[in-house]
Amino acid sequence: MCGIAGFVSFDGERSAENLRATAEGMAARLVHRGPDDEGTWVDAAAGVALGFRRLRIIDLTQAGAQPMTSASGRYVIVFNGEVYNFERLREELQRADAAPAWRGHSDTEVMLACFEAWGVRKAVGRFIGMFAFAVWDRQERSLILGRDRAGVKPLYVAGEGRNLLFASQIDALAAHPDFTMAIDRGAAALYARLGYVPAPFSIARGVQKIRPGALLVVKEDGTRTEEQYWSPADVAESSAAFQGSEDDALSALDALLRDSVSLRMIADVPVGIFLSGGIDSALVAAMAQRGASAPVKTFTIGFDDRQLDESAAAARVAAHLGTCHEELRVDERALLDAVPLMPRIYDEPLADTSAIPTYLVARLARPHVTVALSGDGGDELFGGYHRYFLGRKMWRPIDRVPRPLRIPIGFVLGAAGFASERIRRYGAAFRARDAIVFHAAALLDERLTIGDAPALPFALNQPSAWPRLRDVTELQMYLDFVSFLPDDILMKVDRATMAVSLESREPLLDHRLIEFAWSLPVTMKVRERTGKWILRRLLQRYVPESLIGAEKRGFGLPIAHWLRTALRDWVEANLPRDDDYFDRRTVQRFWKRHLAGENHEGLIWRVVMFEAWRRTRAL
Repeated sequence: MCGIAGFVSFDGERSAENLRATAEGMAARLVHRGPDDEGTWVDAAAGVALGFRRLRIIDLTQAGAQPMTSASGRYVIVFNGEVYNFERLREELQRADAAPAWRGHSDTEVMLACFEAWGVRKAVGRFIGMFAFAVWDRQERSLILGRDRAGVKPLYVAGEGRNLLFASQIDALAAHPDFTMAIDRGAAALYARLGYVPAPFSIARGVQKIRPGALLVVKEDGTRTEEQYWSPADVAESSAAFQGSEDDALSALDALLRDSVSLRMIADVPVGIFLSGGIDSALVAAMAQRGASAPVKTFTIGFDDRQLDESAAAARVAAHLGTCHEELRVDERALLDAVPLMPRIYDEPLADTSAIPTYLVARLARPHVTVALSGDGGDELFGGYHRYFLGRKMWRPIDRVPRPLRIPIGFVLGAAGFASERIRRYGAAFRARDAIVFHAAALLDERLTIGDAPALPFALNQPSAWPRLRDVTELQMYLDFVSFLPDDILMKVDRATMAVSLESREPLLDHRLIEFAWSLPVTMKVRERTGKWILRRLLQRYVPESLIGAEKRGFGLPIAHWLRTALRDWVEANLPRDDDYFDRRTVQRFWKRHLAGENHEGLIWRVVMFEAWRRTRAL
């Protein structure tokens, strides 16, 4: 795990010293992502500069340092992430007599050898991993930017024409002299509705995220070509339906997950597991321990508040598996002290309150390990969220109401919903023309608007781009996979772990598992009020059912109470002072209602995290 930054300036005439200094300045903003080493590479004649910060994971010697040049000298790369199947690819190149004289044993060197043997596009399609990279092709005089299929690793780009900047985080772009940081109003409006900024947009004006599964090629003449080498819509729509029995599916899933976890345990530094009280992380821990010769390290957070605490469940699973388990007891003060850190850690505003304990568990793990595996992705791929079955239950009675009556009822409930989140959602449901539109609209909160913000197309409001699926629940999972997962969940985990220089790996987001999950019928994922059906069945092979019967509650914090009490002064210091973005009077009305006992924690939290984020950066 590392941080990358750089630029191409085909129009500019700059010295090598100037290019290097700028690239070093950009990379310096990413020192938390890579505290172990740094490097730059420049081609003054081409106007190219690549900057790098290294967190040593595989091949700890200088043979694994970046920027790295391929054996022939054609390709130069800076790369953030891991290609987990690099040893298999290395062996394949050697069998085909296509391997160079190896200088070390890093995955980066194998990536470059694959580029030389097969070309960048074909090679990337062979990678199993999480990655964001920039490759300068000296022969074609083009810069190629790429991102992994699920969007685990971030990559931002800015600039126009023959000039382009890129970086792992927006804050690094701000170190370039030609970049001026400003808030994009359209992206801010999306954040107001979602609590995160969806791809391809970013909160910064003129900056976009490279889409997951995409390559962007920038040529010397200014031509830019973006290509999807892997499309989640195609996978969801075109995956051949699994033809075997449920037992066959279990065996196939078992083999895939074992291999995925095994690949992600490869490292030259200590590796551990984030273990909660849930199914996904327990499966990852079980697979990791099964393939280990010694107890693997597992980590969990224990809350003093028993309503939040799942540490006992995690400890029971750890004891059964025989892991070396560490538990961090967190009191209310530790959680509250972490709140003001969030706007600094996140380079885009994020209203996900679970960012707080995610950061704390990463901080716990870091003194013991440099890599930690998590269970992220299981909910979106195997139907773990309550809304997948509650939404369907909610729609059934609405569907019985005559359509001419639905819209007026919806507007009445929407007005009443000013005081009730649940009633507001019913109002949105009544206004939806069908179940599909309802499920997409249910993910949006329309109470906060930015009046003059342009309407931006993104995954949830572009039904023409949605795949044709067999079931509404599948569509819900698809929309979460392409928006909520990469732009909220994975962004949250990346920044929280990188803030303490810890690499997080997600075995459930191996693209082979993703494709397998889409081949399964929805009945193997969601049954009645139970999600992740097949994952539960699989876990029973490793852990007694008595240890996994309870539903995982997740990192639910008493935010509503804190806003009225311990965090009240912080909230009031970060409420809007003007109407540049959120209407101050509207926010104040919600705030007064919340103080009076109504629950508007989601709305208030979105507002104050945005305001604290922009004030931290003086925007």
